[in-house]
Amino acid sequence: MKKFAFVLLILLAGSMLFVGCKKDEGGAAYHIGVVTGTVSQSEDDLRGAEELIKRYGSVADGGIIQHITYPDNFMDQQETTITQIVTLADDPKMKAIVMNQSVPGAAEAFRRVKERRPDILCFAGEAHEDPLVIQRSADLAINADFISRGYTIIRAAKELGATTFVHISFPRHMSYESLGLRRQIMEEACKDLGVQWVYESAPDPTSDVGQAGAQQFILEQAPQWIERYGQDTAFFCTNDAHTEPLLKQLLTYGGIFVEADLPSPLMGYPGALGIDLSAEAGNFPAILKKVEDAVVAQGGAGRFGTWAYSYGFTNTAGLGEFAKRIIDGEAELGSLTDLYAALGEFTPGARWNGGRYIDNNTGVRSNNHILIYMDTYVFGKGYIPTTEWVVPEKYFNIKFNAQ
Repeated sequence: MKKFAFVLLILLAGSMLFVGCKKDEGGAAYHIGVVTGTVSQSEDDLRGAEELIKRYGSVADGGIIQHITYPDNFMDQQETTITQIVTLADDPKMKAIVMNQSVPGAAEAFRRVKERRPDILCFAGEAHEDPLVIQRSADLAINADFISRGYTIIRAAKELGATTFVHISFPRHMSYESLGLRRQIMEEACKDLGVQWVYESAPDPTSDVGQAGAQQFILEQAPQWIERYGQDTAFFCTNDAHTEPLLKQLLTYGGIFVEADLPSPLMGYPGALGIDLSAEAGNFPAILKKVEDAVVAQGGAGRFGTWAYSYGFTNTAGLGEFAKRIIDGEAELGSLTDLYAALGEFTPGARWNGGRYIDNNTGVRSNNHILIYMDTYVFGKGYIPTTEWVVPEKYFNIKFNAQ
């Protein structure tokens, strides 16, 4: 009897141990890998990952999100980036990998993941690599819609009272299809909408003058441009480093600014306005209100705009949400409506639109590469419904001519 009791005790202990192990190894039914840059390189992208963890928990705590960051010097450490992403596929519960921004190496990493685990969804947010390259290995690639925005930015500028539009850039950027083609569309839209087109060259921040020199150039030239073209002139620059000094001078001397190249209330405005947003970090409605109050206080109501939510934050969080809904059977991979709904989960009050990428050489429309854009928010005025505007077909047929 004692022997039986002893055996029974051991069996019970083993059963309890087994149950305990199951609990430790249990948790979520599946995992989603999220890959972003670090806080120093792409803070908004990383904050989007933190939002997903806040909602769905980290894998370490029994949740579904496994977040990793790629190296800051990703151009020199592509193999490290690739290895980090591929390692996510070692997790048998991994069902999707979302990367934002999809820096060089993403396409090869996804190819290797698919080679080992074809069941894993691979999403590329703001793809840096050639469209035809990333399209071959990603289930979905996302970029800001450089075609539609070539038209909508000009139309919005005219609605804000602009009679002239000044486009500021440099040769390296104009050699990129996305930026160069957008410039061509903007020029054509100016012609069609009766807005004077002006192109102004500025130093490349990666050149010998560096970022400081490029910004100083904008600080010195912007007042002269405003005097030359008038205060009813809308300005646009293709480089993030140019944005802050341009905004600073427009707020001081007059002018119109529809939105940045990759729009966010954090892009250029905090520095130009001298406001601290550390207390509002990650809270975009609060960020927008604080920036709006400062813009209006400086007399910029109705003349300065942005996207109400960070593109980088929304891309990370929205693609993670989209992957989750697909896995849960609540969304379809090929549905633009479902994609916009997932992005809209993190942008209440703003709407999304876009379309499938069309190869500029062949005219072939991609099934897995989507260009997206959000309604423009004008400080002191509210949203301009740019996502409702029909972009004339002619702009989709303009061929890219490298400058």
